[in-house]
Amino acid sequence: MALADRWLLPDGIMELLPPQARQVELMRRKVLDLYHRWGYELVMPPIAEHLESLLTGVGHDLDLNTFKVTDRISGHTLGVRADMTPQVARIDAHRLRTEGASRLCYCGSVLHTHPANMLASRNPLQLGAELYGHAGSDSDVEVISLMLATLEAVGLQGTISLDLGHVGVFSRLMELCQLSAQAQEDYQDMLQRKALPEIDLFVDGLASVSDQTREWLKQLPRMNGAADVLARAEALFGEDAELVKAIRYLGDLAERIKARYPHVDAYFDLSELRGYHYHTGVVFAAYTPEYGQALAKGGRYDNIGADFGRARPATGFSADLKTLLDLSGCLEEPSEPVILAPAGEGKDLQAAIAALREKGERVVQQLKGETDQSGQYRRHLVAEADAWVVKDR
Repeated sequence: MALADRWLLPDGIMELLPPQARQVELMRRKVLDLYHRWGYELVMPPIAEHLESLLTGVGHDLDLNTFKVTDRISGHTLGVRADMTPQVARIDAHRLRTEGASRLCYCGSVLHTHPANMLASRNPLQLGAELYGHAGSDSDVEVISLMLATLEAVGLQGTISLDLGHVGVFSRLMELCQLSAQAQEDYQDMLQRKALPEIDLFVDGLASVSDQTREWLKQLPRMNGAADVLARAEALFGEDAELVKAIRYLGDLAERIKARYPHVDAYFDLSELRGYHYHTGVVFAAYTPEYGQALAKGGRYDNIGADFGRARPATGFSADLKTLLDLSGCLEEPSEPVILAPAGEGKDLQAAIAALREKGERVVQQLKGETDQSGQYRRHLVAEADAWVVKDR
């Protein structure tokens, strides 16, 4: 790199400057205080871990998105975290070993080898909450509610859409169809692309599948929309109890969320397979018309702690705090201008400066020989009679 270019950052790597850095910090405190009020305990995992620990139970995609480095002390391969969820699962399974429900939250930088989309940062500030030790719908309702409360807390305006899916529908269909691993992978790829003509041709070519199951495979990518899609799906899959159970689970979940957040629109997609390799049940994401990507997303992942010696039920969500700030428009109102105090060590002067700072004022004391040549300070601390007072200039 040329000497003149050494100030440049790598593509997709972003830094925060004043005043945005303070705004992010204020929002971080606000959201973590919200989680604290909901009973979630803060954890701070390390930025790097043994690669095997970071990638436990999360599939191939996270492996591709993780930077790898060699530990010069042990010679082992380390990973720079691309997602904090596996770290929090390790903490719950191996470090805390809590009996019953465990509620944990976090906020920290992660690093991606590739951006999530063209506009995304490769070093997002990941914010999230996880609930371990409970397998019922109550925990899914709580986590989704907390995700929506997060969006409210950061000041997001306008319509919020909650997308709901259930990977159990796809899993059950694959179990019934007995497709080969390659055929499952091909079908899953077409589902994710919503390639309907390709899916129809692919399914027609499956010789060992019954007519009923063939129809199910064709209709699955068409099972998306408002609440009426659940009735259509139950009519289609009604002969299989497990499929019906998953569909009704989504309906119950949506009704309970709607009761708490009546302004949130629910959208259902039974072919949503985000995180399929580690999600085990409901998956969800929050969207707004003003932004083409998910504001926050999550789901149930009951098996992620198995390799840490403790497979506990788990559900959670995460978001990029910097993205939430950019979209919220709730930047802090400008505070009173900084007060410039003169140089000096006089006790009365130092006491006056300390008193102002204690009241929440921002006070900069001049260094010896420093002057306000730019005129950036409109408020000055000046001696008047026997007291120090703030004057506008």
